[in-house]
Amino acid sequence: MKTIGLLGGMTAESSAEYYRIINQTAREKLGGIHSARSVMFSVDFEEIDLLMESGKWDEIRDILIKGARAIERAGADFLVICTNTMHKLAPEIQVRIGIPILNIIDVTAEQIKKRMYRTIGLLGTRFTMEEDFYRNRLQQKHGLKVLIPSREDVRTVHRIIVEELAIGEIRETSKQTYWEIMDLLADQGAEGIILGCTEIPLLVKQEEGNIPLFDTTTIHARAAVDYAIAD
Repeated sequence: MKTIGLLGGMTAESSAEYYRIINQTAREKLGGIHSARSVMFSVDFEEIDLLMESGKWDEIRDILIKGARAIERAGADFLVICTNTMHKLAPEIQVRIGIPILNIIDVTAEQIKKRMYRTIGLLGTRFTMEEDFYRNRLQQKHGLKVLIPSREDVRTVHRIIVEELAIGEIRETSKQTYWEIMDLLADQGAEGIILGCTEIPLLVKQEEGNIPLFDTTTIHARAAVDYAIAD
């Protein structure tokens, strides 16, 4: 079994979910009381969030490279960045480490294509929804058409992530708001919705609605185990 490197803390809530899902999946696939070999470097998200809002992505990059290198030195065979938004910096991190990054966008896209979907809605932080790094990879590498919410709804989705989900606060009113936004995307032609922030699955669940949801936290964590146990 390869050792999984987890670059987490963005947020601690979702990083805890990664650890839980990875070890649950290892037990399911290997049986007995197996768990996954892993190492984690967790950043201070308050610091990261302030830098994001100030547009200081170079400083964030340097923090994450430092964490990724620490993970590599600790013996990890590959890197899992436990957040969608920070995949904006994945290419810059990759060239500064000697282990591969398991990209959350790619493993999610593979699950979408298995369902034969071609048009997909995207929720996430405003950076994930509005900037090109996520949508372009889905469109150019995987041939998917990507729909995002209106500008006002983008602000609402982002606010709920940062002000509520990042600290583990789950509100029924916010759940209802998310479903309303996802219904609008479905009305525009989305065949499914990417929960493109690793905190969103804490709020909305597949069993609560009829729109197919792609939980990036679970998809990424399970893909990490598959990669770790592959020959």
